Amino acid sequence: MDYHDYYKTMGVERDATQDEIKRAYRKLARKYHPDVTDDPKGEKRFKEVGEAYAVLKDPEKRAAYDQLGANWQAGQDFQPPPGWDEGFEFSGAGAGGGFGGAAGFGDGAYSDFFESLFGKAQAGPGFGRGAEGFGQSRDTHARITIDLSDTYNGATRAISLSDPEVTADGHVTTRSRTLNVKIPKGIKSGQTIRLAGQGVSSGGQSGDLHLEIDIRQDNRFRVDGCDVYMDLPVAPWEAALGARVTVPVPSGNIDLKIPANSNQGRKLRLKGKGIPSKQPGDFYVVLDVVLPPADSEAAKALYEKMSKEMAFDPRASVR
Repeated sequence: MDYHDYYKTMGVERDATQDEIKRAYRKLARKYHPDVTDDPKGEKRFKEVGEAYAVLKDPEKRAAYDQLGANWQAGQDFQPPPGWDEGFEFSGAGAGGGFGGAAGFGDGAYSDFFESLFGKAQAGPGFGRGAEGFGQSRDTHARITIDLSDTYNGATRAISLSDPEVTADGHVTTRSRTLNVKIPKGIKSGQTIRLAGQGVSSGGQSGDLHLEIDIRQDNRFRVDGCDVYMDLPVAPWEAALGARVTVPVPSGNIDLKIPANSNQGRKLRLKGKGIPSKQPGDFYVVLDVVLPPADSEAAKALYEKMSKEMAFDPRASVR
């Protein structure tokens, strides 16, 4: 996916005022409008300009876009850095739900680059009002990342948000604020927490803030709906003879019995130990039998003794 330099597309500097961006858009939109241009690439340029304006006219999206930095070059291979938009708010339908287009650019034909940052575009009233509507009370959306243990136990987390503001001279700046947010038990990735009155405000009236939850990746666990999976390393003798081991789960440690004669990949189900909810999920322990290395003379001798004394054919099932 190619990086889009929206400032280059609009022909403005990165410190351009909102009025300068608006004037540049109107000039380019007239020049490349499909009804008036003779340029064979006019329609393509018209869409590029419209997409750039959809971002730069909106102080919220512009401030977040600027956080990507000025070192990217147009056409450079790009993937959004993890959590790049955490703490930034966007008006409209939220991530994946649509941030509206610029005037005259309402067909939703946004690039993969735009949609990777701001979600699937759906132009329409009330979405992406940008500089013209900035300062009106409306709902806003932000994304926060929590640990898996937070959804198991519930938590209160202090989060920092960056609120874009348009200064008196038309430039976009950001103001930081901190909120204490209660994380309810059982919340999953993609769900939202609504904070009444914490959205963009104007004239003493405030919209609501909708926080989309993203659960931070933990290499020990895999989440599937309300179910949680963990690969548990076990020694060959633990699998063969059975054992009791301590297993770290997001809610704390539990004592687990490994049945004798367990094979690689055996799945042990702990009912109701997944993500808590109205119908709690299950926690699955998948056994991963780990072989000790033959890295000493004693270890080699033990393996040789096993090969001679145990009547074991690992390929019996494929003969």
